Amino acid sequence: MTAPDLRSDKVADTHDDIIYPSTLPFIGLHLACIAAIWTGITWQAVAICLVLYWLRIFSIGAGYHRYFSHRSFSTSRAFQFVLAVLSQSTAQKSVLWWAAKHRHHHLHSDTIQDVHSPRHLGFFHSHVGWIFTRKHHVADLAKVGDFTRYRELLWLHRFEIMPAVCLGTLCFLVGGWSGLVVGFCWSTVLVYHATFCINSLAHVSGRKRYVTGDDSRNNWLLALITMGEGWHNNHHAYQSSVRQGFKWWEWDPTYYILRLLSWLGVVWDLKRPPVNVLRNEHRLGMRVIDRAALELASHFSLDAIIAAVLPDQLPLDRMREALAESRLGVVAGLLKANLVSLPSREELLVKARGMFAATPSFEEIVDRAHDLIVRAVAMRLAAAAP
Repeated sequence: MTAPDLRSDKVADTHDDIIYPSTLPFIGLHLACIAAIWTGITWQAVAICLVLYWLRIFSIGAGYHRYFSHRSFSTSRAFQFVLAVLSQSTAQKSVLWWAAKHRHHHLHSDTIQDVHSPRHLGFFHSHVGWIFTRKHHVADLAKVGDFTRYRELLWLHRFEIMPAVCLGTLCFLVGGWSGLVVGFCWSTVLVYHATFCINSLAHVSGRKRYVTGDDSRNNWLLALITMGEGWHNNHHAYQSSVRQGFKWWEWDPTYYILRLLSWLGVVWDLKRPPVNVLRNEHRLGMRVIDRAALELASHFSLDAIIAAVLPDQLPLDRMREALAESRLGVVAGLLKANLVSLPSREELLVKARGMFAATPSFEEIVDRAHDLIVRAVAMRLAAAAP
């Protein structure tokens, strides 16, 4: 693995890649909500809004997310189609597009390759801007090959807006213009931003119970408005769990409904986290260890470490001798010659305990962080050596 540049994780600005025409329907839907001034707000329309909000929030959590993205339970082909239709009634593109992007997100969560990380492109871009960038317009269907074999899902992928159009029409037929504006438009916009907050706010605000190698956090307020999706750090710790509220007091209505449906035989094989995960006693995978180690290592300044050994501060003959004499590498030679001082394992361990939740993998994280620092210092010194 190439040694990282621990000084910066900036990425090139991609905001000029926005497909501005595709934002017009999104903006138009928000502006349509203002039309309630002329249509009026009826009790019937408010009731439609509330019902559709909670029904579609459930469909996002149970459909888009826990089923199509993570396969956290099994169901019939018929109910799979129902979940897909309900999910796409939110106007958040097809279940194939949504699942492909979400699987990519978990593979690269909060790295430069993440599709919506607040760490790299800012809060607004992670909340909504990324959806309209050209490179995210098309889904990588290879990531959802387990679902592309279903013709009805491919049909929904092709006509992704159809369920939302049908639902909007039904709202108009039932509640008139107020039913369309207040019932459909208001609920759709509310569902948009509740969902988007999981991508943005749940990676910025909240608590981290588990070391996940990213910025995912548990946020009780988001859990309330998204029927359990706000327990985001739990989810990143064990992604295939159908239950995201790991503690008894962590509100997760999406799981409760799926549990009820399992009693009725509609869904089955509900996956749950093992006991060692619930107790935070599981050992982390190498990908998580690497990411946590990189975050830990980045808190130690390379400039401060190498300042004492740059050629303009030491005799060149001592520099050359230190770089050449050791078979163990550049930094080993400098350490032997007492020309460089790296943070000790104890310093790294103390810093790690202050940064991360408790984990049995602290030792691996510290060892990997030390190795990353050594590699980075070696590369910088080798480049600076005469």
